[in-house]
Amino acid sequence: MSRRLGKVPAYCHHKASGRAVVRIFGKDVYLGPYGAPESHEAYEAEIARWRAATNEGESLEHEIRANSRFDLTLAEVLLRYKAFAENYYVKDGKPTKELTEMQLALRPARVLFGDTLARDFGPLSLKAVREAMINSDLSRGVINNRTNRIKRFIKWAASEQLVPPSVYEGVRTVTGLKFGRTRARETDPIKPVEDEHIEPVLAAVSSQVAAMIRLQRLTGMRPCEVVLMQFQDIERSKDIWIYEPQEHKTQWRGHHRVIALGPQCQEILTPFLILRQHGFLFSPRDAEEYRNGKRRENRQSPMTPSQQKRKPKKNPKKAKRDYYDVASYRRAIKYGILKVNKQRKVEKKELLPNWFPLQLRHSRATEINELYGIEAAAVSLGHSHADVTRVYAERNLKLAIEVARKVG
Repeated sequence: MSRRLGKVPAYCHHKASGRAVVRIFGKDVYLGPYGAPESHEAYEAEIARWRAATNEGESLEHEIRANSRFDLTLAEVLLRYKAFAENYYVKDGKPTKELTEMQLALRPARVLFGDTLARDFGPLSLKAVREAMINSDLSRGVINNRTNRIKRFIKWAASEQLVPPSVYEGVRTVTGLKFGRTRARETDPIKPVEDEHIEPVLAAVSSQVAAMIRLQRLTGMRPCEVVLMQFQDIERSKDIWIYEPQEHKTQWRGHHRVIALGPQCQEILTPFLILRQHGFLFSPRDAEEYRNGKRRENRQSPMTPSQQKRKPKKNPKKAKRDYYDVASYRRAIKYGILKVNKQRKVEKKELLPNWFPLQLRHSRATEINELYGIEAAAVSLGHSHADVTRVYAERNLKLAIEVARKVG
């Protein structure tokens, strides 16, 4: 026999957290940001459940008792996941970039739903977190990536029996944001960089950075592969040298990465192989020593006695490292472009556009695709599937124009 419906629970404002809340059978259920459409949708869903439970003579308290072993809040589950992630996302004893990316993805979930029971984190909760990302002006691609990382966290929690499996099944139903159907910011696709924009920069950067730029342009290496080139990683016994990076993007999948180095690459590398017969070939420390030496040669006034007695600091705060990372390599290119544009501005010439290392990879992919086809481009870039390479290789407009001229 069904019970008579009582007063409908009200949609309320939890001022401490800025979230909407409704009390169902004496239990607070958080709905997302107060006033947001998603919170009203969650409220209607909870009221529908309350009506059904009341009409059928069931109480949500019974459901809570059935799930009493899943009594951790989302913040408590996140704390356990942190301990797991700090040991899992490690390479050579150091945390990887993925650990940082997971922290960034999970932060809004903790802020919005940290004191909510993890078992109550469902599709609408995930959509509320995603809406917060949109409001923070993240791009659609970044939001989709971070949403997938949250799903991965929930999957881990389910595998550890910290949440019911139904929680993971629920968040899996949330699809990614689609192009043109969301308020999320769109980013421009990465384009190849023109050679006429590369050449002027080579003279404005150190020889190490110039060599890395030229190698990337000739081979299509990833930025992370070129900055970590080491003497011992290059096999030079044959006419075509083979470079096998110790670290690369798909290493965790068990993939093997080899890069063929032809005569032009060999010519670029030879001076650095002579200079450094072990360790990293491209060193910011070497670049700094060379710059300081040139400054001393070009010095017009003699050094003062105090300058002559000055000694280098034993532990400088910003000591130069033995190798570049992707960020410092990108900054060096940006500095070179600024330096060139400063002179061009004085000469009233057209300024160079800002470009970055990954565009060199796109340039090489486009060139190989045009000359030898998509399969050759996939092999050169180290892709397992040619479909991935199509993202890098620009469509051959010249070929399309020629086809149109003949048969269009």
